[in-house]
Amino acid sequence: MKYLRQSQWLACLLGSLFLFSPAHAQEFKIGFVNTDRIFREANSAKAAQSKLEQEFSRREKELIEMGNSVKSLSEKLEREAPTLSESQRTARQKQLVDQDREFQRKRREFQEDLNARRNEELQQVLERANRVVKQVAEAEKYDAIFQEAVYINPKHDVTDKVIKALNAGVAK
Repeated sequence: MKYLRQSQWLACLLGSLFLFSPAHAQEFKIGFVNTDRIFREANSAKAAQSKLEQEFSRREKELIEMGNSVKSLSEKLEREAPTLSESQRTARQKQLVDQDREFQRKRREFQEDLNARRNEELQQVLERANRVVKQVAEAEKYDAIFQEAVYINPKHDVTDKVIKALNAGVAK
């Protein structure tokens, strides 16, 4: 509901700017930037992604090994459970539960750390992209450039210009 009101307000604002401009002498020039594409296609975003992969690959391998260990321990317990005494079965079940709990804790910590670092890296990319968007807007005399829209005519999309400028190293 709040989003709908904001959209209606924005539509009214844009409409009034168009209607009340001095005899429509100057056209209102708008553009659109697709931030998802920037995060996928810009060299700085790709570099950030590869930096994260390098930074977290060791921990990810350790988690995979730990998960495989828990899985094999579980399978071994299932196979040997009928031949084990009650105390042995209980001890192994406790060991399995403890290892699984440790695995889940480490996996959760890994995800939290990875998400925090990803947000940091993407924030830096976004800041650079916003500087480039501002430069493109000023150079090409845009009145407004939007980052989110329900629909946008492709002729208003300036994402390619922004990605090219980012890749060229503008706005460092």
